[in-house]
Amino acid sequence: MAFPLPRFAQRLRTAAAAGSTEPFATAGQSVIVIALWFIGLLAALGSQLLPITLSPDHARHVLQCALLLNMALTLFGLVRHRRLVAESRNYRSLEARVQTLASRDPLTGLPNRRTLAELASSTRITAAQRGLSIAVLTINLDNFRAVNEGRGHAAGDAVLVEFGEALTQLMPPSATVARLSGDEFACLMTYDAAYSSTVDTVVGHILARLTRPFAFGRESIHITASIGIARTEPSDVTVDPAMRRADIALSAVKKSGGASACWFNAGMGRELAARNAVEAGLRTAIPAGRIVPYYEQQIDLATGRLMGFEVLARWDHPTEGILMPGLFIPIAEDAGLISDLSMSIMRQAFEHAAGWDAALSLSVNISPAQLKDPWLAEKILKLLIETSFPPQRLEIEITETSLFDNMALAQSIVASLKNQGVRVALDDFGTGYSSLAHLRALPFDRIKIDKSFVMAMNDDPESTAIVEAITRLGHSLSVPVTAEGVESAAIADRLRGLGCHRAQGWHYGQPVDVQQTRRLLADRSLLGTARAA
Repeated sequence: MAFPLPRFAQRLRTAAAAGSTEPFATAGQSVIVIALWFIGLLAALGSQLLPITLSPDHARHVLQCALLLNMALTLFGLVRHRRLVAESRNYRSLEARVQTLASRDPLTGLPNRRTLAELASSTRITAAQRGLSIAVLTINLDNFRAVNEGRGHAAGDAVLVEFGEALTQLMPPSATVARLSGDEFACLMTYDAAYSSTVDTVVGHILARLTRPFAFGRESIHITASIGIARTEPSDVTVDPAMRRADIALSAVKKSGGASACWFNAGMGRELAARNAVEAGLRTAIPAGRIVPYYEQQIDLATGRLMGFEVLARWDHPTEGILMPGLFIPIAEDAGLISDLSMSIMRQAFEHAAGWDAALSLSVNISPAQLKDPWLAEKILKLLIETSFPPQRLEIEITETSLFDNMALAQSIVASLKNQGVRVALDDFGTGYSSLAHLRALPFDRIKIDKSFVMAMNDDPESTAIVEAITRLGHSLSVPVTAEGVESAAIADRLRGLGCHRAQGWHYGQPVDVQQTRRLLADRSLLGTARAA
């Protein structure tokens, strides 16, 4: 009788090379079979063959030892068999878990971005066979960060899970719902192109669901969503172009305030192309120094003396001429270029003003995005050292809205700047929601009244009352007040009567470039002779 041990060993070697554990799970069982086979062989032949070569006592002793050895081998095989079976089950469970993590969002259980792309292929085939179109919805929860920060990440996770379940229920059974990242979801659904209202109805149900709060323990969490919608085109090889168009529509909804939905249209595509052209131009213009400082006069209302300038950005475009900041500053902020742009403007302004009259100051606006940079103060101070511009002549302007995200970091930045002599002003005062709290939390050196109130003083009694109240508040806190947007002598006279300290606006002249500013300073004998030469 022969047992095929070499063939079984070959199976084990092949399985090991392939990374499989299933044959190993039978190894212990095979050992048991072998041991039982030997026991049977000994029982059948041992009593007949051993006495021929050994004495009866020795033969009985050898047979007993052989039987005990085979019983031990049997027990070992049984234990090993159970252990290998358990390991094999764990391996298969782990493998299934890995596959799930690779294809599903671990929080909501919805397909992830990778799986959505795979499912989109089958959706396209089904739609083509039935003569249907595919609608792509990209959904983003509005101000979801406030939920995480105000209620905790556990509450945010609960909202995401419940919203994912609601989407699955509200979409048609054949639709695909996926979570792409964070608070962003996507849906694919087929529909008859002649009845696009079907998609609008589904979107309406989603927005209606968001009118009801989400429950987290005993709390109720209210949240809204923005939805961009696009359809696949016959030229689309994959669903990715439709996804991009839906993202463009989503951005348009966000810009309009969110909490609604809109379809992609060609105008959005042209707007995106224009935006991309501006962004590409900025990436070249900033390092080339094409974003230049313009200077707006700041006047002492009591004496009429020039006290300094506010530094404003202009793009000296090679083909379009001088471009206003409203065209490119928002794009620079979205593209993460605002810090480089601001530092470039400040460097040029410091170099221009280093030789001007020492009494003239420069006011520079800081973007809300820059206040998130913990190294902002160090970067500004480094520029001051490199350009030899006295920090006492610099005033940094911070808007109220930029303080909402991280008050502690803003306090640290302001303290670092003030320790080196830089002054800090609260810009656009009156347009925020917690002005008095900010004045108490941060040691501002100046308050700037937003120009929307100043420009309306002649026609709007409420604006006049606001300007008067802010001026009195500045007096009570011993903080000087500057009014922006002064465009007439009448408004200047009223501000002077209210006790406002400084003013700026077109009444004193529009912002001008460095050459015109130097001529202005030369006429007033405020230009240093060294720099003038």
